[in-house]
Amino acid sequence: MEIDHFSSTHDFVEEVVFQDKQHSFSGIISNPLPKENDQLPNMFNNNQNHHHHQQQQEFEVCNFMSLLEDININLETDQQKNLHHKVPIPKPLENNIQKMPQYLSSLEILRNHGSRFNRNNTINTKASSNLEQHQKMSTEGIIRVAGARYTQYSSSHWSDNFCIQTHPYGFDLNGLSEEENRDIELAQFLYVAAERVSLQQYERAKKLLLYCQWNSSITGNCVQRIVFHFAQALQERIVKETGRVVKGSDKNEESELIEKMGSKKALMCHQKLPFNQVMQFTGIQAIVEHVKFETKIHLIDFDIKSGVQCIALMQALSERQDCIVEIFKLSAIGLNTCKNKIEETGKNLASFAESLNLPFLYKPVLVEDMLEIKEDDFEIEKDEAVAVYSPYFLRTLISKQDCMENLMRVLRDIKPCIMIVLETEASLNSQSFVNRFVEALFFYSAFFDMAETCMSEEDECRMITEGILSVGLRNIVASEGRERTVRNVKIDVWRRFFARYRMVETRFSEACVYQAELVSKEFDDGKFCDVEKNGKCLILGWKGTPMYSISAWRFL
Repeated sequence: MEIDHFSSTHDFVEEVVFQDKQHSFSGIISNPLPKENDQLPNMFNNNQNHHHHQQQQEFEVCNFMSLLEDININLETDQQKNLHHKVPIPKPLENNIQKMPQYLSSLEILRNHGSRFNRNNTINTKASSNLEQHQKMSTEGIIRVAGARYTQYSSSHWSDNFCIQTHPYGFDLNGLSEEENRDIELAQFLYVAAERVSLQQYERAKKLLLYCQWNSSITGNCVQRIVFHFAQALQERIVKETGRVVKGSDKNEESELIEKMGSKKALMCHQKLPFNQVMQFTGIQAIVEHVKFETKIHLIDFDIKSGVQCIALMQALSERQDCIVEIFKLSAIGLNTCKNKIEETGKNLASFAESLNLPFLYKPVLVEDMLEIKEDDFEIEKDEAVAVYSPYFLRTLISKQDCMENLMRVLRDIKPCIMIVLETEASLNSQSFVNRFVEALFFYSAFFDMAETCMSEEDECRMITEGILSVGLRNIVASEGRERTVRNVKIDVWRRFFARYRMVETRFSEACVYQAELVSKEFDDGKFCDVEKNGKCLILGWKGTPMYSISAWRFL
């Protein structure tokens, strides 16, 4: 197993990477700081160190989550939903606790995965506890209820002869619709299948995954689509771990798929999802505020795409009356493979700048690899105010330590007046397969719910969006080591990382916060968007689930 390394100090790695205990479906395993040849592991939890050894430790913990698998999975759904009688739940063996193994929670992370927003939590919490006032549950809410029932079984001590013969869980879910009951049941099978995969019980996992795939599809409802994609990812993991395929390259298939999307389609999808525009306008507002007294402005964009964010900035700069812009320079960073697309974007932006009478200079900074980036590439003048815009870009370098280090050193030398960072607010880079699976399941459930809410069932944009998402979740669940290129970490990890380069976080103004809330309200479904402060940054969520962070930074 390959090990990535991305840190310079032992203390930093121990604080950031191992701030949470390792979790498994069989128990919680706390491992010491792994080393190989006295080198330190990647600060972003890149890979599993001694992966098979850890799994062997986990296997030693007793399997206690077999009841769902023991039911007849061939039972017709219609038969299942007609079984309304309650199954008696045995009392825990309180008198025999000392004689039993110390069973640990198989999904402790589920217990701690409550909504982190202070308001608008009705979908996530009230839906499961106040079912008599029924409203349609969100996709993430259904996944959460399924996880709650799963953990309640796994953490209880049942008698040895206990089994469920008629229903996969002995809980009263009469407050839910028939479809929601079926979706919760289906999600529970997915949890158990993932547990079997984590325990390398592949034949048992295959049977469960067959059931999941038989009762889900890419064209079903939102829960069914989520289960379908995650079941496929688990199947792929089984194939890889049993050695029936050759491991692929370290290409980021998600990024490549996005690059292949036409500009018009990308812009169309962009405009239909509220988060894209909320974060875009908030970031641009922050940049405008930090260069309001500057006449020569230089923007470095890490991921130019169609340049829609630059259009908003150019329009704002052209409208200034008290401080006329002498020149607006734009440097677009990209790989040589994206040369045509980046140059096309430049032509479009130049045409737009001309229509605004805004002096404009566009410079593509094309490289074979981010290791080649250097300060001279940007041709920065001494009297220029430099701003950096990084939309979901830094996460692509998490698995490429040398590229990340090089880019950060270049930025430190440039010392921009403001750096706007947009990133996914999810822990999808854990060394633990179990942690990644559960975090990914919640995050992608919320994203699929957003796509379904904001786009119609027949909308091509929804299908394209979910297709790209499926590639990402498959990589997170099915891959390890250098193959795992889709990685995300939360804002607290980014804060610790940026601190290494003497970067300090800058608070967003009230105007920026107002801008974010205003843009979200312009969408028909904007009521489901959450905008919350987290320290000096903003966290955007969907129906109570944190989804993205936007933060502003400067160098000391």
